[in-house]
Amino acid sequence: MLFRHMNRKPTAIDLFSGCGGLTLGLRQAGFRVIGAVEVDAIAVEIYRANHRSVAVWNSDIVTISPGTMMGALQLGTGELDLLAGCPPCQGFSALRTRNGARPNRDSRNALIDQMLRFATVLRPKTVMMENVPHLERHISFRRLCAGLEQLGYEVSWDVKDLAGYGVPQRRKRLILLAGKGFKIPFPAESTLLTTVRSTIGKLPQAGSSGDALHDLPERRSAKIMQLIRDIPKNGGSRGDLPKGRQLPCHRDFDGFRDVYGRMAWDNVAPTITGGCFNPSKGRFIHPIEDRAITMREAALLQTFPLNYKFPNPKNKEAIALMIGNALPPEFIRRQAEVILESLRAT
Repeated sequence: MLFRHMNRKPTAIDLFSGCGGLTLGLRQAGFRVIGAVEVDAIAVEIYRANHRSVAVWNSDIVTISPGTMMGALQLGTGELDLLAGCPPCQGFSALRTRNGARPNRDSRNALIDQMLRFATVLRPKTVMMENVPHLERHISFRRLCAGLEQLGYEVSWDVKDLAGYGVPQRRKRLILLAGKGFKIPFPAESTLLTTVRSTIGKLPQAGSSGDALHDLPERRSAKIMQLIRDIPKNGGSRGDLPKGRQLPCHRDFDGFRDVYGRMAWDNVAPTITGGCFNPSKGRFIHPIEDRAITMREAALLQTFPLNYKFPNPKNKEAIALMIGNALPPEFIRRQAEVILESLRAT
């Protein structure tokens, strides 16, 4: 049966779902996400608070049988419209491998193979996978591409800067799109940037907003608070300070220039990472206020909506990790809309 003759929402499964960024983007594009897999309990709590209709497997994916999942979801072979996922990317990070200078034998690298294992059994109409750019060099990625092609998929992949897709941050990611017997194009990029100002500039004062995610307190020494106050407003960095006012560990160190830097109002943010609550981890100081960005600001810069729920947000480090590891929904929405158009054209 041709997709364009079907009076139903296209279905999707989200592998490695994290706190739900990929699922949200798929839903915004018009997909009905029916199943998700995630091993982290905190991520699953956040996911379930926002995607109550999705069946979630809170398990290590290697222990899950695709056939059992198909039975639970009442799916037949070839019926699923989209299998999507972002296997943990820490194993492929350039930073973890000293920018590629040493081999990385992180056990999470093998999780890429789970995408192919599920695709082999489910035979979805389309497949989408997102990850860090360095994945393209890894044998597991080549194995995935070859395996999908053997199953009859036309595979396309590229490295994209998410700032060209409505995400207010510099963030390069690898995206793979595959259609069963047809090619899926990448959506057009935009030269118009979504800025930090347009994303977080109208939020109420942090600390007294009534939004628990925006009001989490900061605890820093007087020395660090003075350093933050010294950083020039709207895009300044520690490099702008005289050496006598820099931390001793920074005076003769030229790397990681974004450390203790401010975001700029009229530009995109740096990549939001799991360390986004800590100025010592990157350019995470508010453009004009003397503090790090809040977790709500971080979530908005990842393109989560203001009403996205983060239950029990007292553990700032855990919440920051969930937000930093998430897929920006806006980027996924734009990719998913093209997938949907391709499905309708078959």
